[in-house]
Amino acid sequence: MSTQAGATVFIVDDDADVRLSIQRLLKTVGLRAELFATAQDFLRRNIPDGPSCLVLDVRLPEVDGLEVQHKLAAAGINIPIIFVTAHGDIPMSVKAMKSGAVEFLTKPFRDQDLLDAIQQSLKRDQLARRQQSAIAELHERHKSLTAREREVIELMVSGMQTKQIATALGTSEVTAAVHRGNVMRKMHAGSPAELGSMVERLRLSSIR
Repeated sequence: MSTQAGATVFIVDDDADVRLSIQRLLKTVGLRAELFATAQDFLRRNIPDGPSCLVLDVRLPEVDGLEVQHKLAAAGINIPIIFVTAHGDIPMSVKAMKSGAVEFLTKPFRDQDLLDAIQQSLKRDQLARRQQSAIAELHERHKSLTAREREVIELMVSGMQTKQIATALGTSEVTAAVHRGNVMRKMHAGSPAELGSMVERLRLSSIR
């Protein structure tokens, strides 16, 4: 199993023996863990800017694991969750998985099953962070466009050629060509097809 630099595994379980056991297991593969006895303690913790996941007991005092999952989602915190429980049932596991949990393990579980789930979770979180960073960069590039260039980019991705863009904007073909060049340069697009893909990603990110 490959370790992930800077990764943090949060463990929330009211059983101290379970918390320490998982922490010892993670140390054997070079992963750092933070331990919490209650959901409230964990929810007060700011999630660090780096790959992370949450090993979460379903049965917790006052605030249970499923409620923690709901609170995190409501706050826009998309940390991957691995549920563990000694009292799980099928409806509970289905609800957890439908809400985005990576895995639902029943105690006692195999160490390797937990490690596999953690590795999958960290990879998922790392990928999500890369995608978020890429989208943020695209938004910054789009913000650098002038108002006229933003008009041009929409006409470009609709399939218009330079002459058609010039007619639509009431400008000369030379001016339209300059705007097209500026759009391609500022967006770092290598081709009209790549530019179209960028605009589609921007549109999708704005409606989420």
